[in-house]
Amino acid sequence: MRATGIVRRIDDLGRVVIPKEIRRTLRIRESEPLEIFTGKEGEIVLKKYSPISEMTGFAKQYMESLSQVSGRIALVADRDQFIAVSGGMKSLLGKEISKELENKMEKRDTFIASKGERAFVPIMEEMPEEILYEAICPILSEGDMIGAVLLLETDNKRKMNEGDLKLIQAAAGFLGKQMEQ
Repeated sequence: MRATGIVRRIDDLGRVVIPKEIRRTLRIRESEPLEIFTGKEGEIVLKKYSPISEMTGFAKQYMESLSQVSGRIALVADRDQFIAVSGGMKSLLGKEISKELENKMEKRDTFIASKGERAFVPIMEEMPEEILYEAICPILSEGDMIGAVLLLETDNKRKMNEGDLKLIQAAAGFLGKQMEQ
């Protein structure tokens, strides 16, 4: 663990303020849940909590099925990173999502886009060049945006269509409902 050089005091209610620079760097937003636990050497550890990460195994199986049905690359992202990948590009697993994708998710945008179109967003900071088409749908649980389902295509002859959009909407809806149970 690296030191930041910032010291904060605990107030009379037991609260401590996480500095803005750290919140910005770690993408911690107001009212976002944090896990609190203790380390082996007596440290207090705060960790961003991702409700959808509890379903990683289930999401992986769903993406395998979605990839088989669509013939495309299928992914699930939480608010920070890709947690399930199937159909290729396994190297995306665990990679941080881009700010542009995060903004689209926050706006609850569901869309299909081709590379070069205005709506096309890089899904990560170092976007793989071979991605030509994308379909993205946010996952909502009890009204909160908790992640997104994505379909990607690298073959120029296989454009995305309305059927792909319906597939990811169904997947996002199902995963969102699973989180509510």
